[in-house]
Amino acid sequence: MSFDANRSKRPVRGGGGSGRIASVSWWLGLLALTGCASPLTQPMGLALGPPVLCDDVVVTADGYRLPLRVWRPEGPMVAVMLALHGFNDYSNAFATVGPVLARHGILTYAYDQRGFGATVLPGLWPGTETLIADLRAVTGVLLQQHPGVPLYLLGESMGGAVVMSALADPVPPDSPLARVAGAVLVAPAVWGRETMGLLPRLTLAMANAVVPNFTLTPPRALHIRPSDNDEMLRAYSRDPLVLKATRVDTINGLVELMGQALASTPRFRTPALVLYGAHDQILPHTAIERMLSSLPRHHQSIAIYRDGWHMLLRDRHGGVVVNDIVAWLRTPSAPLPSGADRRPQPPLSGS
Repeated sequence: MSFDANRSKRPVRGGGGSGRIASVSWWLGLLALTGCASPLTQPMGLALGPPVLCDDVVVTADGYRLPLRVWRPEGPMVAVMLALHGFNDYSNAFATVGPVLARHGILTYAYDQRGFGATVLPGLWPGTETLIADLRAVTGVLLQQHPGVPLYLLGESMGGAVVMSALADPVPPDSPLARVAGAVLVAPAVWGRETMGLLPRLTLAMANAVVPNFTLTPPRALHIRPSDNDEMLRAYSRDPLVLKATRVDTINGLVELMGQALASTPRFRTPALVLYGAHDQILPHTAIERMLSSLPRHHQSIAIYRDGWHMLLRDRHGGVVVNDIVAWLRTPSAPLPSGADRRPQPPLSGS
């Protein structure tokens, strides 16, 4: 079942719950109580006109509004960066990165992806093809706005999976994505079903079939840390635009996107800088290693930061990562200032 955001703006809310799966009997009891429901999505609607770039929003072809943040350089512009945030996050993810890039002449745009942040119906999955279509549309309007200036894509976590899926060969030559100069992939999310165990796959399939509107929150007992920056994490947890609970069908959609990103890795030939933190506890190290082992190396630089976590750009040492990005944009073939691309890769600790 799909939901057209252009016909209604009533929020869709899940059924609530603790998000902890205790036993098979728990699922059987839940099935008996709830019966079956259908997953919901909010895919792109019919085209009403060309995409339009405004000061604080991009209006897509179907009239959907993507809230936009822009960080402009005061001096000469040397490049344009379009940044895509991670899962349950929004464009504010680049609030510390954008000003730094601007000081180096890089004009940075970041929009709230459909279904996240301040968009209509936050928390309702739009579908992989819709996320890619939005990226394609925004890329097109930025290329028109800044002709002759190289445009790069930056994708963090889920945003990285969208970028990878969008740029994997074959990209039609008439697509705006074919004119992208390069990509920066910050901990791209590649935890597809093929890298999951049997129990998680069966659990997700059953939940998506039976209780797709059930909402889950990460169990605190797992003690998963996305970053070593406690001050940032406290502000992140208080931010009302950061989603705190997630629908089952949205999780299922994310897993499908991550699987597509992982499958696209051998066909990803756009010049790219790929960044991971050795302490990433969000993505399993098996998925990361599988992605890195199948990534074509002739145009890609890979850096793994010994002190890095999943939210690399916002870690306590995030400035080191941002400086590496600036250096790569200037001279992709040169070694990174941090040396993270030259040292022996440290073991990954994600679980």
